[in-house]
Amino acid sequence: MSFGPPHSLYTESTRAAEGRRTRLRTRLLGAAAAVLLVVGGVGGWLIAADDDPPPAAEPAPVAQSPDEVRETVEKVPASPEGRLMVMQREAGLEKFKDGDQRYAPGTWATGKVFAKGMADKVMGFEIGADSDDPAWTLELGGHICATTKHVTADGRTAVVVQPKKPEGDVTEGVCDKVVFFDIDTGKKLWQATMPSARSAFVTNTNLTLTSGVVAVAWGQGSIAYDMKNGRQLWNGNTASSCEDEGFAGGRALLALLGCGEGTDATYQVQKLDPRTGKAEWTYKVARGIQAVYLPSSDPPVLAVAAGDLTVTDLITLDAAGKHRATIAMADSYDPKCGERYFSSPYFGVVEYCDGMAVGQDRLFVATKDESDIDQPANWIVAFDAATGRTDGKFEGRPYQPVHPIRTNGDELLIFRGSLSEYEPAAVVSWNPSTDKETPYLLFNLPQDDLGKLGDLEWSDIVVEKGRVFFSRRQLSADSEDPKAAVLASVGLGSFGLRH
Repeated sequence: MSFGPPHSLYTESTRAAEGRRTRLRTRLLGAAAAVLLVVGGVGGWLIAADDDPPPAAEPAPVAQSPDEVRETVEKVPASPEGRLMVMQREAGLEKFKDGDQRYAPGTWATGKVFAKGMADKVMGFEIGADSDDPAWTLELGGHICATTKHVTADGRTAVVVQPKKPEGDVTEGVCDKVVFFDIDTGKKLWQATMPSARSAFVTNTNLTLTSGVVAVAWGQGSIAYDMKNGRQLWNGNTASSCEDEGFAGGRALLALLGCGEGTDATYQVQKLDPRTGKAEWTYKVARGIQAVYLPSSDPPVLAVAAGDLTVTDLITLDAAGKHRATIAMADSYDPKCGERYFSSPYFGVVEYCDGMAVGQDRLFVATKDESDIDQPANWIVAFDAATGRTDGKFEGRPYQPVHPIRTNGDELLIFRGSLSEYEPAAVVSWNPSTDKETPYLLFNLPQDDLGKLGDLEWSDIVVEKGRVFFSRRQLSADSEDPKAAVLASVGLGSFGLRH
């Protein structure tokens, strides 16, 4: 596996990363002493539904054109009883040395297919099929370098690839190929080679989608393509002291610019016209900031780290790029920006803050883990985007931490984990205006390696079309049976899904 330079990127051992999960492991061990852990398999619990209230009214769907970034609104299923819809296992991991991983960046789903990036390919699995074999496999001709969480309204997305090159080639390790594909069919719709991308690597390449546009930035350059045909729209390689470090897509296109070097480095955020790359406004971030993430383009939201690389504040802007509010994270909140892959900048990091979600009027942020086993494991706090004031709180339960997944109209979809054999994990929707919780799915996850499948530090969690998918971002061989296939992804749906 050649991801360069440097020649060997993935050198941080699993043991070194364990220090970042000490508190979580403490809670897991405490739970093991108090309750029986979930056994392998899905299900094994009863639901008493006689006195359940009727399902909440479903939000009206948003009409979108095919090239817009998808914004689906989930329906409340007739029954929240979960059932297995997809199970993916990955074999051949025994060839990796101790501590090495098979990287699996990228997780997407439509109403028909669950798709998963795996090293140098993308595989699609038919949802609800009897077979565990992929329905299609898209060979990429090189390892995945960057992915995007965004999907178009008609089910297309993109990856950046590091093409295979002869050993010693001056462009060996360069990530300069964009592949745009259909998730339902696995068909490659187009691919393009990024000009002047000799400094694009897995450590600095960021990819996003916005309406009709695929955009890539790698620090010393950027480029945008038309979704319809792969035609280049603009190239951001300029002789400027500020460089495009990454983009945030979705409803709009924001660019993160790094200006200067070392202790004098500063950041700017620009809103760009997606078709031309021209800046519509510029927001200058205060000096002393060490890192900036863009968890939302519309409304514009910045997550900034002052002093070190841990996020200290969230900043909301208005439609004209003017400051609205600053929300201090202090020592209480955990937006999880840049925390994937042992906090290394692999596969694109600018848009990923896994501990928070952004709606039109509110920001939802998870708190840090609570060490007291008699208290809720954590909370999700809603903040008003205009004022920065708190605007509601959703509590986890002892041994049942909660994580924001994404907004669902005016509500928030939440994953509530569980370490109990008797209390299932769940996907629920929370209305912060009424404080009402609506169950969507109840299930038990297979017990794997201290719960990595349901841990946002290790796995993607995607909710789409009434299903929830848990997918590991990196895999290693089973220490007791190295040749055994390892659980990579699980998809769960409802026995009573309404279409």
